[in-house]
Amino acid sequence: MLELLPAPPADPLWDLTAEYAADPRPERLDLVLGVYRDHTGVTPVMAAVKEAEIRLAERSGSKEYLGLSGNTAFNRAMLTTVLGTEALTARATAVQTVAGTGALRLLADLVRQTRPGTTVWVSDPAYVNHRPILEGAGLTVRPYRWLDPAELLEDLRAAGPGDVVLLQGCCHNPTGVDPSPETWEELAGLAGANGWVPFVDLAYHGLGDGLEADLRPTRMLAERLPEVLIAVSCSKNFGLYSDRTGCAVVVGSSARALRHVETALQNAARTLYSMPPDHGAAVVATVLEDERLKAAWLAELDEMRRRITANRTDLVAHLGALGHEETASVLGRQKGMFSMLPLTPEGMRRMRRRSGIYGTSSGRINIAGVPAHRIPFLARGIADTLLAPAARGTV
Repeated sequence: MLELLPAPPADPLWDLTAEYAADPRPERLDLVLGVYRDHTGVTPVMAAVKEAEIRLAERSGSKEYLGLSGNTAFNRAMLTTVLGTEALTARATAVQTVAGTGALRLLADLVRQTRPGTTVWVSDPAYVNHRPILEGAGLTVRPYRWLDPAELLEDLRAAGPGDVVLLQGCCHNPTGVDPSPETWEELAGLAGANGWVPFVDLAYHGLGDGLEADLRPTRMLAERLPEVLIAVSCSKNFGLYSDRTGCAVVVGSSARALRHVETALQNAARTLYSMPPDHGAAVVATVLEDERLKAAWLAELDEMRRRITANRTDLVAHLGALGHEETASVLGRQKGMFSMLPLTPEGMRRMRRRSGIYGTSSGRINIAGVPAHRIPFLARGIADTLLAPAARGTV
């Protein structure tokens, strides 16, 4: 049997990570994986998370199964955090998932159960795992242009009744480019007029303009439209990467409209992983249900956001000083953990070979992964690469 297995494609991100690990140069810089790192290059455990874990360890008496929906206190906290008002949470249901990836897949399965063959529109450029997750669930994927608002709206005017449009709620991966409030309003109007359903991927809320501002577009869509799907990750804003903590949220026109949704999500989870692990969800619920811990978490999250913003501002300044004002201007309009460099795949390879700076072939670098004192080194590596015409691309 195993001899019949065709050679599967390798995961490009983990391939690059392995290449970085094998690179002997001490000055090399890993900007591939989307993890936050502090000024020392370490991905820290947040203080609020540590305190919650201590509390859980002291009171834990059992590791019994929780049930197919996972940690119900976590699910309630997620609904309140993401949607904000009782009017919206009354129209929503949630189940805990294996990280944001699990939420994307469960919601994709829900779409397939509801309407097999549904077309899901995905941004171009897109998060590398969006298309495989959706196609793995048996859905049809179509691209829409992301970077230019006029092109984005033009493409999505072709989305029709029953279609689903996957939108990243903030801090777009890989580009760092988000729609303006006015464009979000136009998207809500298009969805309402043409009958397509927004599917919001929320992975970086709190790391762009602040938690409330980052959640505003998602809440606006939920207020304006009868149905919205939301995949929520706690990997980035709680630092729970390896604890795989996420939530699938479905907003309906009424509580009655949701009567079968939770069971459908539970059944999908049952066939994939049965039920999610509890630890990360219990940590998040502990933090969000305690006002002091929640305030501490929000303060830490805001400090992370400020450090990411400072990194980007510093990189922009250094690139401008090196004579690359146009590139600096483009990067300065981006936000969140990632920046998209105007480099071709060959340009990114050239930068790896010459400078030991590792980003993805699409031009994405993790701006949240750069120690502040390495920003000048990063700027020089980008500038040197931009000098080669074959290495330059557009953003």
